[in-house]
Order: sequence, then C-alpha cells, then structure tokens
Amino acid sequence: MTSTDKPLTVVVIGLGQMGHSHALAYHHNPGFQIIGLVDRRRPGKTFPDELKDYPLLSSFEEALSLKPDVVSVNTHTATHADYAVAAMESGSHVFVEKPLAVTVSDAERVVSTARRTNRKLVIGYILRHHPSWVEFIHQARQLGPPFVMRMNLNQRSSGDAWAIHKRILEDVKNPIIDCGVHYVDVMLQITDSQPVQVRGMGLRLSDELPPDQGQVNYGHLQILFADGSVGWYEVGWGPMMSETAYFVKDIMGPRGSVSIVMDESKKATADGEDGCGSADINSHTRTSNIRVSTVVDGQARNKMLSMEGEPDHYELCAREQQFLLDAIREDRDLSKHMQDAVKSLGIVLAADRSMRENRSIDLE
Repeated sequence: MTSTDKPLTVVVIGLGQMGHSHALAYHHNPGFQIIGLVDRRRPGKTFPDELKDYPLLSSFEEALSLKPDVVSVNTHTATHADYAVAAMESGSHVFVEKPLAVTVSDAERVVSTARRTNRKLVIGYILRHHPSWVEFIHQARQLGPPFVMRMNLNQRSSGDAWAIHKRILEDVKNPIIDCGVHYVDVMLQITDSQPVQVRGMGLRLSDELPPDQGQVNYGHLQILFADGSVGWYEVGWGPMMSETAYFVKDIMGPRGSVSIVMDESKKATADGEDGCGSADINSHTRTSNIRVSTVVDGQARNKMLSMEGEPDHYELCAREQQFLLDAIREDRDLSKHMQDAVKSLGIVLAADRSMRENRSIDLE
C-alpha cells in the first residue's frame, strides 16, 4: 500500500440523520478509517451494527487530540463555523454539512481558514453529486436565458422529524436558511447571471415555536437576476403542511421547459398513509423522471427521461465522501466550491432579512 492509498483517518462529529449517513459512507469506503465518533447520547438511542465497534469519544476536543486526517462536522448549524475552523487549524481536512454557517462573515472565516491552512473544505451540497440533478441542470441550461425557476420542498413532519425541525429552527430561525441553500445553488448553476435582488416572506404556523424568538416554519423567497431571470423557492416544516404540490422542480425558458416529475406511486394520499410522502428523506432528492418540453416551430414537443436506478440518500452521501477523498488525494482546487457555498448562503440570509424588515434586499 502506497502512502496515497493509505486510508485517511476520520472522526465524525454528530450522529444525527446526516452524520449517521456520512459515518456509514466512511465505514464502507476503504479510503477512510473511522477512529472515533462524537455524539450527544440520548436515552434509547442505538447505533447501526456497522458503527457499534468504533470508539465513542466524549468531546470535540478529544476528537482533535487524535490528530485525524479528516473531521466530519454534522452538528447543529450554529457550531459549524467554529468546529470547522478549529479542525483545520489543528491540521485536519474538513467535511461540513450545509449550511456552512449562520452568518456570511462566519462562512467567509471558514473559507479563509481553509485557504490559509491549505486544508480541503467540502460542504454538504448533496444535489451536486446526484446524476439526475446534474442532468436536470444541463437540460435547463439549454432553454434560456432568461429563466423562470420554480422550486419547493414542503415537509409534513411530525413526531421525531418535527422535533428535529424545531431544533434546527433554534439555530437558523427560518427553514429557508437550512435547506434553501440547495435550491438557490441549483438556480445559480442554471443561470450564470448575477442575482441582484431578493424578497423573502415567512410565517410562524405553530404555537410550539416560541413567539419571541423569531422562528418561522414556513418561508418563501423570490430572486431577480441581472439577465432578467427570476426564481422562487418555498419551504415549510411541520404537521400542518399540505401534501399537495409539495415537490415542485420546474424551469422555463424561451426554448421550452424541464420538470422533475415524481412517480405517482411515491406520493402520499391526503391522509399521508400511502406512498413515501413529503417527510421521507429520499423525497428530498428523488427525481424518478425528467420531462423535457422543447419549442419547435411554435409547438411544444415533449420527451420523458427516465431516471431509473438513481442513487438513494445513502449512496449520495457515499458519493459526497468519495468527492472529499479525491479532492484530498488529488489536491483539487476547491475555490469555486467554497465560494458557491458562501454565495448561496448569503442569498438565503438576505431573504430572511427581507422578511424581517418587510422590504426587498439589493444584492451586491
């Protein structure tokens, strides 16, 4: 085994929904060797069999003392920046879940630390590793500019899933900030134009959210671009969310339209008992089919691209970690990857500010 083939040691910080998935990705990838896990133990919490034999560490500081090659940060958003910076300062490469931080200045601090320490920083933009979404973006780019970009992902969450969403809102206050970065990032990949203005709206639709902490569980943003393109994104969390039209991924341009069309068998009924429904984690990334409509001689001509065999959530996490491994071993330049993460974060934060100040925000 050469030095470049030697597994990279990794500690996983946080074993919630995403951390658990990434830990399994490291476990199954021979390019990594897990040397420790850090997690807040909760009564009744169990680990999958694949992770039971790894050392359970008591703190982030203990994890850094092991001098791992990689630190995987999958904790609450408010801790992302400080953990990522500390890990890179100690000599580790970093994978960090999105959003990168809760402020643009903190996100920029993380990126500047990566550049100064010459460490690789990969942010968890999972859709960038999804072949169906790559195809969706490719097809969309053929239709304009300008573009009309319509996207949403509402989740009727209850029980443990709603508890997770409420905990996330303690940090980010608005679901647009947590998951909107994915779909704003998609818009930015479709149009190369500069975003110039954003407008945000939001509502608190649950008495379970503290009325004095600024939390909303429904959000909507609209973006204007310099080339005339427009985009909107909508997100809602909680048991009150509708299962009707909860998954919209639709792009229009002068030369036609392209849409992600979910398999009807995967949708939930009104009572939420049939199909996967909006709360299912795979519904966040599943495409099933892509409908492409192109304008020829003033008429729309349709074709359906089947995405059968597309990767599930766990496979996508595996692809993310392979991207990290390749970036480290091949010394890839991740400048644009990092800049794009800061840019999409800045837009969703501006949308949240717009909501709170009840005005449009001009983007620099």
